[in-house]
Amino acid sequence: MKLESLTPNLVVADMDRSVGFYRDLLGFTLLRTVPDIAPFAFAWMTRDGVNVFLNSLEAVRAESPALVERPLGGTLTLFIVLEGIDALYARAQTAASLMMPLKAQPYGMREFAIADPDGYVLTFAERIATD
Repeated sequence: MKLESLTPNLVVADMDRSVGFYRDLLGFTLLRTVPDIAPFAFAWMTRDGVNVFLNSLEAVRAESPALVERPLGGTLTLFIVLEGIDALYARAQTAASLMMPLKAQPYGMREFAIADPDGYVLTFAERIATD
C-alpha cells in the first residue's frame, strides 16, 4: 500500500462564505464545483499543491444524515507549513478569528492559528531558519 495524498473534506454551513475565506484570505483557487454554477454542493479549492474540499451542509444531509448531527469545526485542526508566515499573519489578524498569536515554538517553528468561518482551526507554521 502507498498513500498518495490527504485532503481535508470540510462540511460548511455557507458555501459562498467558505469559498471566499479560502480564496480571498488564503489565496486558494476554485478548481472544480458541483454543480458547475452556484449554488454549489461541493467545491475543490487548491493552492501550491494543497487541496481542500468544501461540502455544503445540505449536500451532506442528503448523503450522510448522521454526519450533519455533529458540530461543524469540532476538534479538527489543520497544520499547514508554508513560507512567508509574516505576510499571512498580517492579513489574517483582521480577517479571521485568531486562535493563537504568532509565536516561536521550541521545536523550531513559528506558528499562529486562526478559525475558518465554520470553526475549523488552521495552524500555519514556518520553519525557523538556523544558521
